[in-house]
Amino acid sequence: MFDRPDGADDAVLVSLDFGDSDYADSLEELHRLAESAGVSAVAVVEGKRSRPDAALYAGSGKVGEIADALLQSGAGLVIFNHEISAAQQRNLERRLQTRVVDRTTLILDIFAQRARSHEGKLQVELAQLEHLATRLVRGWTHLERQKGGIGLRGPGETQLETDRRLLGKRVKVLKDKLERLKRQHQVQRRARVRGKVLSVSLVGYTNAGKSTLFNRLTHANAYAADKLFATLDTTSRRLYLGETGEVVLSDTVGFIKNLPHTLVAAFRATLTEAVEADLLLHIVDAASPNREQQIDEVNAVLDEIGANAPQIMVFNKIDVKALPPGLERDEYGRITRIHVSALTGAGMELIREALREFGGALQITNSKDKAAITESVSLL
Repeated sequence: MFDRPDGADDAVLVSLDFGDSDYADSLEELHRLAESAGVSAVAVVEGKRSRPDAALYAGSGKVGEIADALLQSGAGLVIFNHEISAAQQRNLERRLQTRVVDRTTLILDIFAQRARSHEGKLQVELAQLEHLATRLVRGWTHLERQKGGIGLRGPGETQLETDRRLLGKRVKVLKDKLERLKRQHQVQRRARVRGKVLSVSLVGYTNAGKSTLFNRLTHANAYAADKLFATLDTTSRRLYLGETGEVVLSDTVGFIKNLPHTLVAAFRATLTEAVEADLLLHIVDAASPNREQQIDEVNAVLDEIGANAPQIMVFNKIDVKALPPGLERDEYGRITRIHVSALTGAGMELIREALREFGGALQITNSKDKAAITESVSLL
């Protein structure tokens, strides 16, 4: 039995082991996701399977265990640590007589709770609607009847078709609005390029400490909490580095294993800061036993969105293991890893040193490129 925050939904968590090596980590992450969504896990049902059941995902016997857990705990929600199909969701809800959601829906709900900016809310709504579009096959009786509709539905159009058409119209409106915001961001970025301002984005797994680090470096007050997806909206601040000049530092949304593709697509406008950055500071939770897998997950999403800028790995939370701050260089003398604590401030000057070095090297490269272009033009 787990602690129940007042006012939180009570839920039964369901996690099936299909032989994955990171099963235990995935279950722990589900607990964190539920907590971040304001849900209290009052029971956990686990099991092993070779593959999902076509109709119920978990199989009849395991669904019986879930029903018993619901009865004993009084919970009104079941959360699967997997992505289940619309038909499986419908079958489970009929059998269990309660609401059933999957991992993707849970993450979307967290995003809906956390979005603060106008753009962030648009992105979340778009992701939710695109996910819902795959679920409009639930077989409710009102969706199966044909209805006329003055000024709304065409002849013989079913309620399901109407829902799909109206949903499609709303998706188009949201995409148009986000496209306009994207063009505004591009204008702002071009202005930064003209001003020769170095662009640096913080990326990393959710809850790695990006926002705390961002606040420590820029003296900003971006929201930071020990929760998954505490930050959704990109925040940018200028950081002065002495003779090297200024950099624009951007805090971005954290990544997670199996991040829903609808969210990756919807948040491309936000993640453009990472795509077009001159440098990525890849923040890693140094205290996490799963840090290598988390690094791989982040790099997979960065590859998906086309963020190919140079990276410096920043291993955060060294205070948890009482490790000293420090930095590592490659065979060419370039800084590749920095060990810091955003919570205590240890190692912050090392990050500034790395930014100054990178900015200085970039200025030299740009000067050489400019000189080469000028020389080639003069020869024409």
